[in-house]
Amino acid sequence: MAAFLSVQVRSCYNIFRFNLPLLLIQKGSFMQQQTQVPIIKKGDRKTLLASTLGYAMDGLDIMILAFAMILIKAEFGLTDAEGGMIQTITLIGTVIGGIFFGMLADKFGRVRVFNWTILLFSIFTGLAAISTSAEMFTIFRFIAGLGLGGEFGIGMTLVAETWPAHKRSRATAVVAIGFQVGIVLAALVSLLSPYIGWHGMFLIGALPALLVWWTRRNLNEPEIWLQVKRENRNKISIKPLFKDSRTTLTTIGLIIATSVQNFGFHGIMIWMPMMLAKEHNFTLSGTFFWTIITTIGMVIGTLTFGATSDKIGRRPTYIFFLLVSAAFVWIYFQQSNYYVLMFLGAVLGFFVNGMMGGYGALLSEHYPTEARSSAQNIIFNLGRGIAGFAPVIIGTLAMKHDISYALSLISGVYLLSALSFIFLIPETKGKILD
Repeated sequence: MAAFLSVQVRSCYNIFRFNLPLLLIQKGSFMQQQTQVPIIKKGDRKTLLASTLGYAMDGLDIMILAFAMILIKAEFGLTDAEGGMIQTITLIGTVIGGIFFGMLADKFGRVRVFNWTILLFSIFTGLAAISTSAEMFTIFRFIAGLGLGGEFGIGMTLVAETWPAHKRSRATAVVAIGFQVGIVLAALVSLLSPYIGWHGMFLIGALPALLVWWTRRNLNEPEIWLQVKRENRNKISIKPLFKDSRTTLTTIGLIIATSVQNFGFHGIMIWMPMMLAKEHNFTLSGTFFWTIITTIGMVIGTLTFGATSDKIGRRPTYIFFLLVSAAFVWIYFQQSNYYVLMFLGAVLGFFVNGMMGGYGALLSEHYPTEARSSAQNIIFNLGRGIAGFAPVIIGTLAMKHDISYALSLISGVYLLSALSFIFLIPETKGKILD
């Protein structure tokens, strides 16, 4: 008994020492701690940390480009349409890179291809900082996008394949909050723009990516992938995504779900600052505080979603969050009171972005190891590509009505996603990966 208690004390100490999100991941009853066989190892924690930092680069990159765009347009004499084209081309790069590197990760290994994506992203983000023309900048952004797009799905796959089934969704939820960390970092970097310009902003944006690449050099391939390699099943193929009618319907449902997730996030986050300023007279500081409050709600929602999904299942958790999101988005954008809009932003972020906490686990559980990374990146990045039309659609509707009305219509797409979970996507809670 003394030895048992000693092990438990050391385990609790190591969990607390790592970080607060891991404390939430480790949370469970005393009886569960005695009976659960899978043990979370030091290497699993390192994988979680590295993948979280990698996804933070995603948020940092997207928001640095957004914050720096006004300076880039001024230096190169670009129109709004030309500036938007740079963002679109970057997005195209992420979609292509996600599909390409996802398949390579199934063939050559998660960690190895992870390193490739981070190194590619680092180099070309740095080169973008020294661009001397809009054409050069756009090319570098496209290539950097290739690496950025490959990172998300491979990181989620790594975590899903190393963490035990009963904590898989909570672990991928921690990875998902990396994006919000990146948003906050980008906001802080933007405060330096009067002193370092957009060139300096992109140089800073490249440095953390180099750090993430360094940490990943010490990661090991998941044992489940090594087994696939030993059996010579590590081939490049997307056939497992459509191997039969049931799987094909699931894949279609997941593409709908990831499209809605990205559509809602990008549609709201890109247009909200303008709506708050134009229609509700928010100052720059007011918009900044709205962003912080909403981001806090996102983080709490993401962690809550992960824990709930592991507890009651993927489908009921998604359906609940989607139905509440549909109702709340409609209600929220009918409001006009300054304080209501400000503080209910946390609730908006909680539900709208909280669902990101489950996609890493959800996508991993529907496909075999030989196609898991491909499935993660293909499905999520197709969703991201489709969602790239969100800002344009919202902008077009806003021209005919107003931004608030246009954003309120996003509630409808959440209902579409809820239907996909009801009719197309089966439950996978607790599934042992094959």
